[in-house]
Amino acid sequence: MSKAMTVIVADDHAIVREGLKMLLSTMADVTVVAEAADGEAVQVLARSEPADLLVLDLGMPGVAGIQFIADIRAMAPRMKILVLTANVEPRTVRAAIEAGANGYLTKNGDPAELADAVDALRANDIYLAQSIRFAVSDPARQTLPSATDEALSPIPLTRREMQILSLAAQGLTAREIAERLGISPLTARKHRENLMRKLSLHSAAEIAAYAVRIGLPIG
Repeated sequence: MSKAMTVIVADDHAIVREGLKMLLSTMADVTVVAEAADGEAVQVLARSEPADLLVLDLGMPGVAGIQFIADIRAMAPRMKILVLTANVEPRTVRAAIEAGANGYLTKNGDPAELADAVDALRANDIYLAQSIRFAVSDPARQTLPSATDEALSPIPLTRREMQILSLAAQGLTAREIAERLGISPLTARKHRENLMRKLSLHSAAEIAAYAVRIGLPIG
């Protein structure tokens, strides 16, 4: 049985909100509990009635770009944030994940990816749209340093740990990692837990941010 998930849908276009609500309503144990058409409404909901998941359009009125993600993360630390936007710039994706987003979807993507993203976030994994994974993982496309980039001395990792870090940073679930590496999902999850402990990381978003900061090719 899937873990129940409550959702806030935030987009300034009513037709988009209705479409998202229809898609989400077809998913097991997913309930849309609120919607917002601007950044101020999102902040009110984050403070008073945070849900399990916020589906957030970065282009709404009152949304101050990436900083808005960090603000919402501070207001509702346990609420997962799934960005849904037309912006496919790798630098924006990287910045969103580093600011605290748990997933990133593009508005021109396959609607089926919304279900994949919800499943990944429900399992405490991170999710990046298929269409942007290659761009984000291509060092040649990553021309803008992160605002938090400093001289970073990565902790030495084994070959297996590097594999787990790379795949987890892509947004793959434990089951998908297991399939890639030919191991059991339980073993994949254990490897990831050990890696997070070793690197003092506490979420899938932090895994992705760490991989980006050390320049790890993802994919």
